[in-house]
Amino acid sequence: MPMQTSTTTSPLFSATLRPDRSLRLAGGWIGLAVAGLLGLPFLVAVPEFLLPGILGFAIVAGGLAAISMQQARRSKLVEQITVWPDQIEVVTSARGQEKQMRRLDPKKVRLLLDRDENERTTAMYLNHGDERIEIGAFLAVSDKSSFARAFGQAVRKARQG
Repeated sequence: MPMQTSTTTSPLFSATLRPDRSLRLAGGWIGLAVAGLLGLPFLVAVPEFLLPGILGFAIVAGGLAAISMQQARRSKLVEQITVWPDQIEVVTSARGQEKQMRRLDPKKVRLLLDRDENERTTAMYLNHGDERIEIGAFLAVSDKSSFARAFGQAVRKARQG
């Protein structure tokens, strides 16, 4: 009786992209608190500036709260990008939303990079016919550059195979 063998294909490239969860926004809250502590004696000493000062702090606090909520929603976004010898899969999912999967032919896909004046990658797009998909929009500039380099090599390898 012949032995049955199973073949498994491993991807050429696989990456799960998530937004940066650093504490950069916390610096805004800390700065607002420090400015409030330093400015409070001035506002109390000069009563004409009390109302405009409080209004200014309220506007900044509202802006920081809005940015915080936007980042909290964005932090739940995940992009899974897999390059197989015969296809590229881009799966986008976010909490509370339906997963979106796109399968693209690596021979027909073009990776387009937007660069700034210092030649740093600022945006990455996959062109497939008339469809344009931005990938890794939430990544930091340094992460986009290294990801684009590795992803581009995998796409070239898939085209050759």
